[in-house]
Amino acid sequence: MSILAIVLITLVKIIIIANVILITVSYLVYFERKISAWVQNRIGPNRVGPLGLFQPFADVLKLMLKEDIVPDAANKLVHTLAPVLALIVAFTTYAVIPFGPVVTMFGYQIPLVVADVNIGILYVLAFTSIGVYAITFSGWSSGSKYSLIGGIRSSAQMISYEISMGFSIAGVLLTAGSLRPMEIVAAQHGWMWNAVLQPIGFITFLVSAFAETNRLPFDLPEAEPELVGGYHTEYSSMKFASFFLAEYANMIIASAMIVTLYLGGWQVPYIENFGLNAGITAIMQVAAFLFKTGVLLFFFIWVRWSLPRFRYDQLMNIGWKVMFPLSLVNLIWAAIVTMLLN
Repeated sequence: MSILAIVLITLVKIIIIANVILITVSYLVYFERKISAWVQNRIGPNRVGPLGLFQPFADVLKLMLKEDIVPDAANKLVHTLAPVLALIVAFTTYAVIPFGPVVTMFGYQIPLVVADVNIGILYVLAFTSIGVYAITFSGWSSGSKYSLIGGIRSSAQMISYEISMGFSIAGVLLTAGSLRPMEIVAAQHGWMWNAVLQPIGFITFLVSAFAETNRLPFDLPEAEPELVGGYHTEYSSMKFASFFLAEYANMIIASAMIVTLYLGGWQVPYIENFGLNAGITAIMQVAAFLFKTGVLLFFFIWVRWSLPRFRYDQLMNIGWKVMFPLSLVNLIWAAIVTMLLN
């Protein structure tokens, strides 16, 4: 494959994924409001367009027209860069998540992932670690004590749960023998999903994902009743929308990572026995990945409107005294499973 073809194919994949993410994030907000209304026996958005389907566009227009207010005491440069950093981290992480198998198109073998690199999982961990700086910088630069406390809470929370998340991923890497997401998916052929082989690791990663994305019951960085709004208290207009967009984009990343690491990725068990042609098989596999990710996104929203927020001491106790030991137990179990499978 020529360099020009590689560049063009990569650009097409980037454009498609970026647009799908933007549209998905917009309608995740809509579905969040609809699901919360369903949970609380309300109607939800129903005014803008049929069934309220144009509500996301109205929200974006409203935020674009709002005044961008920066406090006098703020560090204006860092205050502006923080939401940009949050968006960069959120969107670049998608580059290594495979959403389908290798397909043949126009005479080329095209993997359905933007960057099929050997260090894919390490890349994701590195960028998600950088994400904490966006929230910390926003809290510090705002010149507000409420925002600063929200930023400090977030950094402590994300660092604490990244440890158990990292050990949970280590169990997956041990069984797959690779950092490359495509190989991790391939290792989960049939029903050899890591959620089945390593249920403890699946649970610890899932709970850590809630903490990493600041979703209830782990949204202590915001905690509106006690912090006014947390790290983004002093943000308005599109800067606030950027944090909002990054939060939902991170939720999609977390769901896609769980599917890739624990739920077989794009694989449909024993689909090769169905006798389908390659094109239909690839479409079914991409649809399976999207379906699994969608179910997890529904679960994220459902949990938010079902469970109360933890106290901060409870959150840290769960992270260090429950999740961390369980992730170590899972690592030992993964080593045993790997030895038995080999």
